[in-house]
Amino acid sequence: MSYLKHLLIISAAISLAALSLFPTTANSIPFVVFHGISDSCRNRGVMHFITVLSNWSGSEGYCIEIGNGVWDSWTMPFMQQTAIACEKVKQMSELSDGYNIIGLSQGNLVGRGVVELCDGGPPVRNLISLAGPHAGIAAVPLCGSGLVCILVDFLIELAIYGNYVQEHLAPASYIKIPTDLDQYKKGCKFLPKINNEIHKNSTYKKRFSSLHNLVLIMFEKDVILVPKETSWFGYFPDGSWETILPANETTLYTEDWIGLKALDEAGKVKFVNVSGGHLDISYDEMEKYVLPYLVENTTALRLSDFEHEGKTLIKLYDSH
Repeated sequence: MSYLKHLLIISAAISLAALSLFPTTANSIPFVVFHGISDSCRNRGVMHFITVLSNWSGSEGYCIEIGNGVWDSWTMPFMQQTAIACEKVKQMSELSDGYNIIGLSQGNLVGRGVVELCDGGPPVRNLISLAGPHAGIAAVPLCGSGLVCILVDFLIELAIYGNYVQEHLAPASYIKIPTDLDQYKKGCKFLPKINNEIHKNSTYKKRFSSLHNLVLIMFEKDVILVPKETSWFGYFPDGSWETILPANETTLYTEDWIGLKALDEAGKVKFVNVSGGHLDISYDEMEKYVLPYLVENTTALRLSDFEHEGKTLIKLYDSH
């Protein structure tokens, strides 16, 4: 009996030693992607982006479509978009134990709406934001000459904060004209709500500040978001176009309306600047700034194990 006991102890020790010679598996949870304006879950860039990250992380990736994609990304009010997204994530049993959100441009506001407004939704661990208009934009994103853009131009000419435009032009829900803040606060239907600008909702703040990580990726050559610093919650000061305040000098941050300051002071906000244009991200940048937040055990990641096209860009935005 004593011999058998010693044999089992030696066998266990050898097994543990052998395990230590191999890399630990990087655990991962599912992630969902909310695409940007004029885009669709069926577009090749979005599908390729999800496939690459799924293969790298070993986690299932899903693109959640709101309505019919391109058209509704321009015309569906944001409260309705958020409500649809909320119901969809609640119906996905795969997300019940937690998941990560990747937002692409306008899709970040849908993602934030899910984090802050979705009652009874599965827990969101990390929010990874690529070119998100978090503090608003001061101009409608570039559109083009298609039918939807003709409608956009017509709606803009009416009144950006009027009820009709707010209900029929999605970007109107996050346009913030710094010299017209009274009308913005009275008429804008979505951004003032999720940024706690008017009525301070402690539930929204609690939910947002519960994120494990908030990754804010700004694109240095971005000319779609005005200003591009909105990707980091930076924006024009109230009543002026003169300069752009960094996030930590805005009232949203200093008074901690949504918990951004608390997250930052806890080391949970990552301010990332990449060199490309709007949503032009390289494989190297995806590997360095996105992949680590899709796995639970980052110490097991050996980034050199991933073969890809390096500095080649994945273009996730097409102005049509």
